[in-house]
Amino acid sequence: MLTRRGSAMAATAAAALLLRGGAARGQTSDFPTKPVRFIVPYPPGGITDLLARKLGEKLGERWGQPVVADNRPGAGGNIAAQAAARSAPDGYTIFMGFLGTHAANASLYRDLGYDPVRDFTPIGLVAASPMVLTVHPSVPARTVAELIAYARANPGRLTFGSSGNGGASHLALELFKSLAGVDITHVPYRGTAPVTTDLIAGRISGYFDTVITAAPSVAAGNVRALGVSLEGRRSSRMPDVPTIAEAGLPGYAFSTWLGVLGPAGIPPALVARMNRDLVAVVQAPDFVAWCAERGLETMPGTPEEFARFMAAETAKFSRLIREAGIRLD
Repeated sequence: MLTRRGSAMAATAAAALLLRGGAARGQTSDFPTKPVRFIVPYPPGGITDLLARKLGEKLGERWGQPVVADNRPGAGGNIAAQAAARSAPDGYTIFMGFLGTHAANASLYRDLGYDPVRDFTPIGLVAASPMVLTVHPSVPARTVAELIAYARANPGRLTFGSSGNGGASHLALELFKSLAGVDITHVPYRGTAPVTTDLIAGRISGYFDTVITAAPSVAAGNVRALGVSLEGRRSSRMPDVPTIAEAGLPGYAFSTWLGVLGPAGIPPALVARMNRDLVAVVQAPDFVAWCAERGLETMPGTPEEFARFMAAETAKFSRLIREAGIRLD
């Protein structure tokens, strides 16, 4: 039996719960009442920026408020991530996280200026940009299995370019080398254009390119596509090209994925609301088609699935980066 004091305490606690519940419901149902800032870790014009703006446009239509892109490029995405992590956890600042900011950078940089797990609230995955393994036509391999056999017979002879140390194309190559047990010489460039030029000219053997940028060179016969890096499905942009896993290297999976996060501490009810709207946009046929035209594969899911995915990616790339000895500072 409750005492008078216990009854008063219980009543106070119940009232507090009701107030919090009402506030949460009000916050969720009213959200948003002003523009939402969408921090983007790359400059305007690139695929990450275009995706963020398209996503912001569609979310804005559902929310009745503009979602405004705030481009904060630099330091491999760390500058933008720092800004997002320091924002108020009220849903009015969201961030386009990716493989770098929330998986690889923790092993590439000594000081991120943020904690990828502790400082963020996962809202949901959006899409993945797969890579395609391309080689110059002079390379005596027409399949991934043949490429691996050639590399094992000729250690160090193949030269693969990348758009820069620690970037997606470099990590895709190191993962391939690790799983296949081959020695391929890495040649870092500054950006995509020069490495593509040298690949077409035959000055390097191969390159892990994005599907969207590789497609014209593959169609023209300037390079040969051996496999795409998705796991379990082919690229909708290159349906005739097998996955690397099915073409000779089981277990290979790599993509520069993109997802929406907010600062730590966003109320769970608001996270659930934002995720429902995000999933509705990402699953919409027009959005799926827009992504496919740009070599992106949509990846809708729950915040919990996104958190588990990031944890698995972090573990995979921390081990890979350590074994390859890659550092960016």
